[in-house]
Amino acid sequence: MAKPETQTEWETKMGQKIIPYIKSELYVDFPFLDLAFAQLIPEGKQELNGIATDGRMLFFGPAWLIDIFKSNDLFLTRGYLHATLHCMYEHLWIRGIRNPKIWSLACDIAVEYTIDTLDRSTTRRILSFVRTKIYQALKREGLISAAEIYEFLLENYREQELFELAKEFHVDDHRYWPEKDNSKNPQILTAPSPQQDWQKIARQSEMKRNKQDNGETETSVTLRNASLEPTGHRYGDFLKKFTQRREELHVNQDEFELSYYTYGLMQYGNIPLIEPQETREENKIRELVIAIDTSYSTSGELVEGFLKETFALLSKEDYFFRDNRVHVLQCDEKIRQDILITGASDIDRLLEKFQIVGGGSTDFRPVFQYVNEMLETGKWEMPGGLLYFTDGNGVYPKAPPSYPCAFLFLGEYKKENVPAWAMQLKLDKEELLEEHYGY
Repeated sequence: MAKPETQTEWETKMGQKIIPYIKSELYVDFPFLDLAFAQLIPEGKQELNGIATDGRMLFFGPAWLIDIFKSNDLFLTRGYLHATLHCMYEHLWIRGIRNPKIWSLACDIAVEYTIDTLDRSTTRRILSFVRTKIYQALKREGLISAAEIYEFLLENYREQELFELAKEFHVDDHRYWPEKDNSKNPQILTAPSPQQDWQKIARQSEMKRNKQDNGETETSVTLRNASLEPTGHRYGDFLKKFTQRREELHVNQDEFELSYYTYGLMQYGNIPLIEPQETREENKIRELVIAIDTSYSTSGELVEGFLKETFALLSKEDYFFRDNRVHVLQCDEKIRQDILITGASDIDRLLEKFQIVGGGSTDFRPVFQYVNEMLETGKWEMPGGLLYFTDGNGVYPKAPPSYPCAFLFLGEYKKENVPAWAMQLKLDKEELLEEHYGY
């Protein structure tokens, strides 16, 4: 005789049936997020009075889920999308040294702002006065990512106001979010991390959205912009703007059939039917100039954090050619130092013995004059670009250079002062300090 089913077992079984129904509802409005909705594995947890995720699992309180499904299934569709967007925007892994409670609130506001802005039938709700007020402020300031909202909350809200916002925007439980980001320590990773999985899903979802919408829409802009954090993968994507197309020596796996190749080896000894291409054209960074503003207003800790973050990204195989050259310039109103980086050992020596040289006022023009002189004398090849790390308070050159240029700013800066020919990106101080102190 079969053992009778307990109340707990029944509730868990019903919860496992409710989750697919929630996902099917969301597919109607968000078909391009099918991979994202399928990624989280549902699991019942009796101690939960809500939903939660760790990036791999979607935990739910079985009794709670059944009660909410009976009374307000709209909350569940919003909740599932809410938890999914946290993962797609990598909120679980990029807190760094930020205050955990305020970061958690900023992430909730960012996700809820995105969902309310999209305004789809499966997730639509009436906006409260509290939501309307903060959304107006975010729209006025042009803020949408969690990192930007975090800074806004720190600067403009007192403790009691933050508490009220936390009550308004609470949707899911964040107790299973990782305590520390280990994604930057490859030695401890034996398989793709949840963060890497979600990065791939986000890229694939964006491509599907592009095909379905056939162009820029409010949906695409909102979803993409909400994911743009000041550093991390966004900075990595930004660096790709400075890559150059050229051939590199290695087997091109994309241009030969492995089955024919191995069949030839098996059938005829050491004679493959098709030889693999020995080179492949790729976009990588080869020649780059990194200018560091070392004026009196620039923090040494932030400079070191910036260099660590930059070289961590550049050291990846996808970014560098084997014969790369990176010129690191320290400068204020003059060029104070020029260090050439050609490999990993140079990077290690630079970071180990790095010291700020300078401390005067800021003038951006000498750097461009110096680079032009190196090019004219044939000492340098044409760089793929120039990255200028600065607080933004300096004299800009009037004429554009013959190579791409970007100014990377710390905190607020006057956008109207930046020349129209230059790219610009605002970096996050907390994440750069995390790089320096190794938290």
